[in-house]
Amino acid sequence: MTNPIADPLVEVPDTETESELVTLTATVDGVATVTINRAAKRNAFNAEVISALSQVFESLQAADGVRLVLLTGAGQGFSAGADLEWMKAAVEWSEADNREDAMALAVMLNRLYDLPAMTVALVNGAAMGGGAGLVAACDYAVAVESAQFAFSEVKLGLTPATISPYVVAAIGPRRARALFATGKVFDAAFAEKIGLVDEVVADAAGLQAVADRIAGEIRLAAPGAVADAKLLVDHVAHKKIDHGLMEETARRIAKRRVSPEGQEGVRAFLDRKKPGWAE
Repeated sequence: MTNPIADPLVEVPDTETESELVTLTATVDGVATVTINRAAKRNAFNAEVISALSQVFESLQAADGVRLVLLTGAGQGFSAGADLEWMKAAVEWSEADNREDAMALAVMLNRLYDLPAMTVALVNGAAMGGGAGLVAACDYAVAVESAQFAFSEVKLGLTPATISPYVVAAIGPRRARALFATGKVFDAAFAEKIGLVDEVVADAAGLQAVADRIAGEIRLAAPGAVADAKLLVDHVAHKKIDHGLMEETARRIAKRRVSPEGQEGVRAFLDRKKPGWAE
């Protein structure tokens, strides 16, 4: 498989790297755009696409200067889910082979979810199955009003297992049970209603406007604080508010207050100046 990145991304220069399957564009202001590049196949997944995405997300994990990661699909669709030829091949695999294949998808999704930078899905068309899982694994999602979504695995005798942790976290267990069990197709308005997406816009221009707005917002936030805030949510979600949790949250904010970012940010605020990351 062609390496999706010609050189590992360790800084954020004005550059673009491509493969047949994925493009990664990074800018000097810290915005990285990851695009699934299979428009003719409606950006469907196969093992190579999953591997390419996984490598890109792994490179972004350690990338210096990346503040925002945008995820989208080439052409008119976000991702149609599983590629038909890939599914056809999997029919002949053993359970062990299928488990290894599914684990690659699980790792890729987790690498996206664990990125320290804020992640935004720009849903420019259909997001089905694993494509909808990518949406759920991002921190924020905006979709065009014509976009459609589905977790249709049960119609194939399967279940949306690897994407389920992110979908359930995004929309809640009850909604997930209904959508997983029926496999129904739903529109962007319903996706917004249940929390799978955060905003619905008219068209591609609307997606770009939201991306630009969020890029402006995220430049005002300290990068390390953004990463810690994401980890904080994972730590406190669904936890009982007891003395142990209170101690842990106090420890975290105390550590932030004495950190270089915390010191710079508070002093800049008091002095009515901009901190270094916002200049």
